[in-house]
Amino acid sequence: MDFRPILYINGILLSVLSLSMVFPMLADFYFGYDDWKVFFVCIIFTAFSGGALIISNKGHDFDITTRQAFLLVNSSWLFLPTYGALPFWLSSLDMSITDSFFESMSGITTTGSTVIVGLDYAPAGILLWRAILQWLGGIGIIIMAMSVLPFLKVGGMQIFIAELSENEKALPRTTQLAANIIAVYVALTIICALSYMGVGFQMFDAIAHALTTISTGGFSTFDSSFSHYHSPHAEIVATIFMIMGGTPFVLYLKALKGNLKPLWTDDQMRWFLSILFITTVSLSSYLVANQDMTIGEALRRSSFNIVSVMTGTGFGSGDFNAWGGFSVSLFFFLMVVGACAGSTSCGIKLFRFQVLYSVTKVQIKKLLNPNGVFIPHYNGKPMPKDVPSSVMGFFFVFALGFSVLTVLLSFVGLDFITAMSGAATAISNVGPGLGDTIGPTGTFKPLPDSAKWILSFGMLLGRLELFTVLVLFSPHFWKR
Repeated sequence: MDFRPILYINGILLSVLSLSMVFPMLADFYFGYDDWKVFFVCIIFTAFSGGALIISNKGHDFDITTRQAFLLVNSSWLFLPTYGALPFWLSSLDMSITDSFFESMSGITTTGSTVIVGLDYAPAGILLWRAILQWLGGIGIIIMAMSVLPFLKVGGMQIFIAELSENEKALPRTTQLAANIIAVYVALTIICALSYMGVGFQMFDAIAHALTTISTGGFSTFDSSFSHYHSPHAEIVATIFMIMGGTPFVLYLKALKGNLKPLWTDDQMRWFLSILFITTVSLSSYLVANQDMTIGEALRRSSFNIVSVMTGTGFGSGDFNAWGGFSVSLFFFLMVVGACAGSTSCGIKLFRFQVLYSVTKVQIKKLLNPNGVFIPHYNGKPMPKDVPSSVMGFFFVFALGFSVLTVLLSFVGLDFITAMSGAATAISNVGPGLGDTIGPTGTFKPLPDSAKWILSFGMLLGRLELFTVLVLFSPHFWKR
C-alpha cells in the first residue's frame, strides 16, 4: 500500500490544527494566562510535524484507493486527537497523558464527556481549545459523511449516493461540496453566537458555546453547563441551534439553491421532528404529574434535555437522573437512536431505523402475499439491494460493540449502571452517562485510566461508524 497520500493529507490536517491553536493562544494572552506559551510551543511542534509530512510526500499524482481511504479516515482521527491533547497535557491544569488524550478524543469526536473539574476557573485558552476541537470535529464528520462514507458503503450510507448526485450540477466536485458545507457551518455558528449574546452571554462564552452547539458537542465553559445561567431564553436558543446541528446539511445546500421543500418533506427530518415532539410531550406530562413542575417549565426543560441527548450534544440544565425511572429510560433510548445522518449528531442515526421499518413492512406483505413482489423504499425511492444487509450488519456490530465495551468497563471495576451508560454514551458519542459518577452533574475524572482508554476507543469506534475502524482488523485488508 502506498502511504504517501495518507501522510500528505494528514500533514495538511495537522497544519490546519496548528493554525487553530492560534486562537486559544491569543485568548490566553488577552486574559493574562501564562498558558499562551504552551499553545505557542504546541503550534510550532504541530506545524513542524504537519509541514514535514507535506514536504516529504508531495510531488506525486495521488489516486486514493478504497483501502487507502479507510486508512486515511482512521489515521486522521488518531493524529488529530493525539496532537490536540498536547495543550491539555502541557497546560497549568496538570493533566495526565490519559486525561489529556481522553479530553481531546472526546472533543474531536464531539462526544462531550469531560475529565476536567473546575471549568469556571480554567484558563480561557483551554476552554476555547475544547470548543474548537468540537467545532473541527463537527465539520469533519459532516464532510466525511457526505463525501467519503457513502462511497465506502459503510453501514448503509451508500443510500445517500443518489441524493448527493442530485446536486451534481450545482456541486460537481468534492472540494466544492466541502466549501459549501463549511460556508453554511460557519454562518450558523456566527448566528448562534450572536443569539447567545442577545440573551445575555458574554462574548467569550457566547463564541465557545456556539462552537459546541452547532457541532452538537456539548462542552461548556462552566461545570454546571446551562444550569449556570438559569436562563430560559438561553435554553431556547440552544434548543433551536441543536436541532439545526442535527439536521442533514445537504438540506441546507438545497435550500440555498431555492429548494426549501426537503426541509419538511425529507423522511429523516419528519421522523426527527416527530420523535422530538412525541417524547417532549410525554416527558413533560410525566414531569407535571410526578415532579410538581408547571407546564411551561416542564416543556422547556424536557425539550432542552431531549434535544441535547438525541442530537448527542450533552448540554445539561439539571440532573435528569432525579426525574425518575421513566425519564432515565427515555434518555437512554434517545442517546442510542441519535438524529440525522449527514449532520453533526451521533448515535445509530434515524435513517437506519427507517430502513429496518421499510424492510419489516415488506416482510409482512410477503407473509400475507407470498407471490407478490415488494421493494423497500426510502424517501420515496426504491432502496439499493445492498442497503438492508449493510444496515442490519451495522445494528449487529453496534450491539456487539456496546456489549463488549460494557463488559470491559465492568472488568476494570465500574458498577453496572456506570459501565452500561458509559459504553452507550461513548459508542453513541453523546457525552453524559447515567448514575452519580458520570451523570449530567458528574464527570469522567474519577474513572480509572484503563476505563478512560476503553471509552476513548469506544468514541472513535462510534464516530467512524464502526465498520470504518473494524475493517482494519481484518487480515484480508492488509493483503495485496
